[in-house]
Amino acid sequence: MSAPSIRPVRWQPPTAPARARRSVGDGPLPALRVFDVRGEGPEDVLVDPDDGTVLTGVADGRVLRLHPRNGTVSVVADTGGRPMGLEWLPDGRLLVCDARRGLLAIDTHSGTTEVLATQVAGQTLGFCNSASVAPDGTIWFSDSSSRFGIDVWKADILEHSGTGRLLRRDVSGECEVVTDGLQFANGVALTDDPTHVVVAETGSYALSTCPTRPGTHRPTPLLTNLPGFPDNIATGTDGLIWVALASPRDVPVSTSRPADRPRRAGRPHQPAGPTSPPAAPARQPHQPATTGPRQPGSLLAWHLHWRHARARPRRQPPRPAQAQR
Repeated sequence: MSAPSIRPVRWQPPTAPARARRSVGDGPLPALRVFDVRGEGPEDVLVDPDDGTVLTGVADGRVLRLHPRNGTVSVVADTGGRPMGLEWLPDGRLLVCDARRGLLAIDTHSGTTEVLATQVAGQTLGFCNSASVAPDGTIWFSDSSSRFGIDVWKADILEHSGTGRLLRRDVSGECEVVTDGLQFANGVALTDDPTHVVVAETGSYALSTCPTRPGTHRPTPLLTNLPGFPDNIATGTDGLIWVALASPRDVPVSTSRPADRPRRAGRPHQPAGPTSPPAAPARQPHQPATTGPRQPGSLLAWHLHWRHARARPRRQPPRPAQAQR
């Protein structure tokens, strides 16, 4: 099936912050370890608390398990689609947001896959991307675009029509639209309370938040005008929302066109706390990191177009003042 034609919506991006023009951070970063995952495009990353192994999904549909101590890689399952966001379910199964197949649950021992959702409110999931799971098993997840799938996802950024959705699946299996009109809804994270859910809007360099209590779920801005395009986000053990910036902003483009286009070349970065600018290593080419920290004391960055996983000891940012919710 051919992709729909782009119908660009006029939009004036905000003036890029000074950090978007900088190619180095405020301090050195710890040493970096690089792992070959034997697959193209590792996206999200999830640590198995039982043995410390790391799970990720790659472009050919496989969900892989990496053993950091010896670098070996094994196959957990093959979704037959494109696995993106990963989370643990309360019953021990692996939740997978599959960009082609929808919301899945996988038994990591047998590889058995259950489809949890393929459509919500009568609309097929166009690009199931990321999720966060509440302690009671409620799943909050994103559908990035109703017009453009993963093969042509950049078209959604260019068009800027805002067809992304934040969705909710309750413990009975019922799904609902929490909010729509999002600019490429991407990473999802529940606050550590969890009284709010945060969603990354890649197309507008922003994070938005909604209360998790029943009732209105209209989003409110949490963090706007980021120096790059936010991708996956995660709540760390420190209670902070950590943000992976998948690509730097192209400042000349964003000041002359209605919408930006992410690109691979440009300024490097490292995800940082939500109220402080991302740090960056000096004199290294930008690498499209898509994931922030997933275990105490470590920062795990995985790359959407490469074969590598990277891990480094995490430098703790100053804890910000408590934000109003």
